Amino acid sequence: MNASVERVRDALAELIKAALISDDAASLACRDAGRTKLAALAGDPPDPASLRMDGAWTLAIQEAETPELAPLEGQVNLTLPRACPFTLEAIVAPGFDVDQAVDHIRKIASTG
Repeated sequence: MNASVERVRDALAELIKAALISDDAASLACRDAGRTKLAALAGDPPDPASLRMDGAWTLAIQEAETPELAPLEGQVNLTLPRACPFTLEAIVAPGFDVDQAVDHIRKIASTG
């Protein structure tokens, strides 16, 4: 896996975790981590040709599904679409709203 994919995966994984975790403090910590990682991406954006967002999204879902987080996850049953709901351009754009992104992830996930 190339560094660009890893960086995008890590940022998306924080957003997914924030959407899944019921505990407000833990969710906020993931949102803050996501903001930090997204700011780093915006400061040094990856070449769009070097990654596929859908692939980074799939890897992010896998990262967010770790067994140690399962007890904290109570917001949604993680059944997310295969296609990434965000473009690279959107996540590195000034003004990308992490809270709206987390809310969007909650809405697109199956609530079983």
